[in-house]
Amino acid sequence: MVAILKRELSSYFNSAVAYVVMAVYFLFSGLFFSMICIENDTSSLSYVFGNMFIIILFIIPIITMKSFSEEKRQRTDQALLTSPTSLFEIVMGKFLGALILFAICSLIFVVYALVISFFTSPDWAVVLCTVLGLLLLGSALIAIDIFISVLTESMIISAVAGMGVGLLIYMLSNLSSNITVDWIATIVKKIDFLTYYTNFTYGMLNLTDIIFFLSVTGLFLFFTARVLEKRRWS
Repeated sequence: MVAILKRELSSYFNSAVAYVVMAVYFLFSGLFFSMICIENDTSSLSYVFGNMFIIILFIIPIITMKSFSEEKRQRTDQALLTSPTSLFEIVMGKFLGALILFAICSLIFVVYALVISFFTSPDWAVVLCTVLGLLLLGSALIAIDIFISVLTESMIISAVAGMGVGLLIYMLSNLSSNITVDWIATIVKKIDFLTYYTNFTYGMLNLTDIIFFLSVTGLFLFFTARVLEKRRWS
């Protein structure tokens, strides 16, 4: 798994992917920080974190689009699947590589909190709680988009499909309020990522929110491993 993780990180930083992702992430987070915190003279980062939700939905498919799609396109997936490495190690190596890149991007919020600390005392409980929420949200979205990547050999299709799923996730809150069938509306509310994520942005650390994101992560990593298992035996 360590070898695959190193290979993934190397592929990110030896190409433009890591630098483009970090540039976009830092650009939008910096704009939100400037417009919300600096211009309004507030030390609260809650609205900055909230606005970053949709940006993250579109950034993560760019991180994961080549996870398995590129392997399949270049026919290197066969060597990977026939290696003595277990499917769990393959999937976790890919997943952790993407998660580490996302975590590097998310550390910028600690920098913003340090900037605020020169003028006033930031609410570190909210900052650290939200960074945890960001990582849990990111892990769930990465797992979903890696699963999408394993289904196609086109990076473009993988990225577009991932962004489409991200847009659907973003719309869940509005969908639930427009659904007239009670039990369907309840289900939609239960899988609304924004609701669980927003709790973190206000410093609320709930076990339910943590379990939700970890469950989604585990479920889609399991699906990815099953697709690889089927491909290995075929």
